Amino acid sequence: MVTQALLILLILTCLSLLGSSRLSAYIRIVALQGLLLGALTLAVHAKSLSTDIVLLALGSTIIKSLVVPRMLARAIREADVRTAARPFLGYGGSLVAGMLLLPVALWLGWHLTLPHPVAGGLVVPVSLYAMFIGLFLIAGRQQALTQILGYLVLENGIYAFGVALLVDYPLWVELAILLDLLGAVLVMGVILFDINRDFDHIDTSRLSALKD
Repeated sequence: MVTQALLILLILTCLSLLGSSRLSAYIRIVALQGLLLGALTLAVHAKSLSTDIVLLALGSTIIKSLVVPRMLARAIREADVRTAARPFLGYGGSLVAGMLLLPVALWLGWHLTLPHPVAGGLVVPVSLYAMFIGLFLIAGRQQALTQILGYLVLENGIYAFGVALLVDYPLWVELAILLDLLGAVLVMGVILFDINRDFDHIDTSRLSALKD
């Protein structure tokens, strides 16, 4: 029951991202996803808890819900921007697209062949759904910062998928993913700062004018 509740909350956070226009809300939602994933790590493997799993849950929670959100909040202050640019599809259309992606993710997750049974039948479908939403945010948002947040949601989906298959993937692989995430955010933060410094905005759609 706990696992299912956490997964349902993860779905709701993904939908909330599609309907939100404030960057601070985006960051809080992504931070909440970090907390949910840390709890999910423990809930999925509650019957076989080990020191490695507890360390993974703790490390992921600290990085995803504390370190990365603080870095992004600082990027918002440096860029002096509070609201996200209107998405290509619009917020209503984005929510509709998000709801349509849910049954697709459920169908794919339930028909995907796994090397062993997974605790909680929704873990794999919801992880795929988070990946879809992350890709949707990357492709459908115009600001660099919201695209970075889309990347984080995509990585959260990959992490959730890894949690489902933790038996087959040792702790150091999961920690390597977290380090990759942290490094990627650092690099994207530098790029974001440079874009805002040189062009006085972080709207990536306007950068297409450089081709002319």
